[in-house]
Amino acid sequence: MESSGGAITRTTWLALLAMGISVVVIANDFSAVNVALPTMEQDFHTNINTIQWVINAYALTFGVMIVTGGRLADMFGRRRAFFLGTAIFASMSALGGAAQTETWLIFSRVVMGVGGALMWPAILGMTYELLPEEKAGLAGGIVIGAAGLGNAMGPLVGGVLTDALSWRWIFFLNVPVSIFAVVVTYYLVRVKEPEVGEQRIDYPGIAAISVGLVSLLVALDQVDDWGWGDPRVIGLFALAAILIAAFLPIERRAGMRALVPRDVMKNESFRASCLAILFMSATFFAALLYLPQFMQKHLGYSPLEAGVGMLPFLATFAIVSFVAGPLYERLGAKLLASVGAACITIAPFAFSLVGERSSYGSLVAGMIVLGIGIGGFYPTATTAGVTSVDESETSLAGGIVYMFQIAGGSIGLGLTTAVFSAQESFVDGIQAAFRLDAALSLVGFLIALFFVGGRLWVRRVAGEAA
Repeated sequence: MESSGGAITRTTWLALLAMGISVVVIANDFSAVNVALPTMEQDFHTNINTIQWVINAYALTFGVMIVTGGRLADMFGRRRAFFLGTAIFASMSALGGAAQTETWLIFSRVVMGVGGALMWPAILGMTYELLPEEKAGLAGGIVIGAAGLGNAMGPLVGGVLTDALSWRWIFFLNVPVSIFAVVVTYYLVRVKEPEVGEQRIDYPGIAAISVGLVSLLVALDQVDDWGWGDPRVIGLFALAAILIAAFLPIERRAGMRALVPRDVMKNESFRASCLAILFMSATFFAALLYLPQFMQKHLGYSPLEAGVGMLPFLATFAIVSFVAGPLYERLGAKLLASVGAACITIAPFAFSLVGERSSYGSLVAGMIVLGIGIGGFYPTATTAGVTSVDESETSLAGGIVYMFQIAGGSIGLGLTTAVFSAQESFVDGIQAAFRLDAALSLVGFLIALFFVGGRLWVRRVAGEAA
C-alpha cells in the first residue's frame, strides 16, 4: 500500500483510520460504562458489588486472552483474527444492549472481552505491517493514541448516551462502527497471511497462562473486599504462582508451536519494554481510579463532572501519543521513552502533595505532565518492543506488551489500594498511594533509561566510536 520512498497513500490512511476507530471502540468500552453503573444498578435492582463485574468481566477476559489472541493472529492471519474478533465483539455488544438481567449483561461482557482480545493484537500487527519500516513509530502512536482517545471519550460518550437515551446505546453504538471497520479492512487492508495447514495450537500453554492470570487478577480485584490474609486470596495467589511458574517448562517442551516462542522470551529489548511498562502501569491505573474519586468525594463533583475533569490528562495523553510517532523517527526510542518515563515518575509525586484545602487546580499540572508521560512513553516502549521481534510475531508481541500493562496496573493498584486503605483519612490515603506509585515508576524510569531502545552504555560507546 505504500508508494515508493516510504510515502503513505490515501488508501493506506483510510485503512489506518479503520484500525484507529476499532481501537477507539475497544478502549471506549473500558471507560464509557463506568458512568452508567449507577443506572444499571437501579434498572436491574442489584448492588454495586455485582454490577461492577460489567467492567471487571470485560477487563479481566481481555487482559487474560490477549496473549492468546496475538499468537492466534500471527499463526492463522491477522485479517482472519480481526474479522472473527470484531464479529464476536459486535454481536455481544448487541446482546449486551438487549440484556434483561445483570447475569445476561455480564456474560455478554465476558465474550466481548474475547472479541477484543482477538482484535487488539491483530490491529497492532496490521498497523505495523501497513507502514514502511522507517515509520514504525507512527504505527505505535496511532494505536496507543487511538486508545487514549477512546479512554478520554468514554466518560463523555457514556454520560451523554445514558442521560439522553439509555446506557444500552453504549453497546448498540459499537455495532455500526464495527461494521464500518470490517468493510474498510476487507477491501483496503492487504497483509501477508500465513499458511494455516500445519499450525498447531499450544493448548497446555494457553490453559496455564490463562488460568494463572485469571487467578492473579481476581485475587488482586477482590483483595480490598476479602483482605490479604483471606484463604481465598492466598489460594488464588498460590494457584497463580504455580501455573505461571509451570508456563515456562510447558513452553520449552512445546518448541516451535509454543504460545510464546523461545526467541521472543530471550529477546532482551522486548523484555526491557515489558518490564518498564509493568512498573509504569501502577501510576496509570491509580490515576484513572483515584483522581476521579478525589474530584467526587473531596471536591463534590458529579460523575460526569469528574469525567470532564480528567480531560487534561486523557486529552493530553491522546494528543501526545499521535505526536510520538513522528518524534520517534527523529529522536529515537531511548530519549523519547526516558523523557516520558520521567514525566510519569514526576506526576504521582505532584499528586501526593494534595492537601485538605487543595482545589481542582492543584491537580491540573500533574495531569498534564502525566498525559505527556503516558503519551510519550507507551507508544515508544511498545514500538521498541514490538519491532525488536520478527515481523511474523508482532501481534503476539503486542499482546504480551498489553498483558504486562494490565498485570502491572492490577498488581500496582492492589498494592496502592492496600496503602490507601491503611491511612486514617481520604487525603492521607491519596498522598500515601501516589508516593508508592512514584517509587514504582522510578524503577520503570531506570529500566527505560538503561535498557529500552538498547542499552544506554552501548549506545554511548557507539556514539563515541562514530
